[in-house]
Amino acid sequence: MKNTFVTLARYQYSSEAQIVKGKLQSEGIPVFLVDQVLIDTDPLVSQAIGGIKLDVRQEDAARASAILEDIQNYSIDDAGNSLVCPNCNSDEVKVYTHIRDMRSFLPFLFSFLTFTLPIHTSYDYHCENCGENFNLDRD
Repeated sequence: MKNTFVTLARYQYSSEAQIVKGKLQSEGIPVFLVDQVLIDTDPLVSQAIGGIKLDVRQEDAARASAILEDIQNYSIDDAGNSLVCPNCNSDEVKVYTHIRDMRSFLPFLFSFLTFTLPIHTSYDYHCENCGENFNLDRD
């Protein structure tokens, strides 16, 4: 019997793909990451080649898809509870980073020019249900 593979998901970063791969392998599903080494070598080509592809055998695709759907795609707080939108009370909230002002731009520029990790990153949250953007001030 010839093995046929199906691409279930694509990831921009190797770490994301490895986490999902570990989950599926713990459920007994063999997983193959296509283009992982290429993207680990040069992360800037990730979007150009379509990211890291998570492939499974066709006969495992339905079970693997069900497991992927069970994995939480939305943000949680430090206690592991889902974040809730203050506008519509939906838990479909995702975190994103951005450069909004000079306070975040200057460290980004410094880290970009010196090839170091960002010193300051600003986090905001976006509700996919109502479109509200908000942040969590922890003063």
